[in-house]
Amino acid sequence: MSRHPYSLAALTVLELSPPEMVETAARAGYDFVGLRPIPATPDEPSFPLLSDPALLRATRRRIQDTGVKVADIEILRLKPDTRVQDDFAHFVEVGAELGASDILVAGNDDDHTRLIDNFAALCELAAPHGLHPHLEFMPWTGVKDLNQARRIIGAVRKAGHANACLLVDAFHFDRSRSHLQDLAEVPADWMRYVQICDVPGPIPESMDEILREARCERRFPGDGEADLRGLLNVIPPEVLLSLEIPTDALRQQGISALERARTALEKARLLVGD
Repeated sequence: MSRHPYSLAALTVLELSPPEMVETAARAGYDFVGLRPIPATPDEPSFPLLSDPALLRATRRRIQDTGVKVADIEILRLKPDTRVQDDFAHFVEVGAELGASDILVAGNDDDHTRLIDNFAALCELAAPHGLHPHLEFMPWTGVKDLNQARRIIGAVRKAGHANACLLVDAFHFDRSRSHLQDLAEVPADWMRYVQICDVPGPIPESMDEILREARCERRFPGDGEADLRGLLNVIPPEVLLSLEIPTDALRQQGISALERARTALEKARLLVGD
């Protein structure tokens, strides 16, 4: 039996529509899938789950037909001008309708006092729907590393929001030079899922290149230079592993989304020892 359940992250098969992502996850052997009701960047494919009732119905039908569950929905960005209720209420409602349990959140705000307030407001908005916002640290955002994220989540939890969670992505953990000994101190209930991939080589000097690698050029688990075994040793033993592995070169070579999804799962299971 697997130590971890696995989810197919949207970024791994970003060219697919949400119903196609669900179908691909099922065919590749995943129990969960991650979906993007809104695009993360202006230049990526847009499948408007928030504004297209027919697409939402088709996605729900595929979820029901396949038995694949939605793990997370993404991505909400907390910015200086964010108005949580106005900006995110419909997103949260659609996530609940899809049966999601988690929300991926980026902290695009250098003012951490304001960021804490907005993350707390999002947690309050999400709680009645059973959703857990996960703050993901990324070195080019306002939350650059693990310790910054820990402080923010700690403050939000201290304010009474028990659904405030931390998202560790193996790529960002490596590129932010975060440390395993610090991760080992994070309470297990702060992490409901972890994103797994490998990195293509040493940390680039340019932040632009780090960002490009993050969005276009990750490696399958075990095919790069990240300390994934060390990471697996300190995260909760049965936490869901979301396989977020964009590989643009393979896609451009004609390797199908299904084949990439299957390879990601096979490599992850080999690494974990399932």
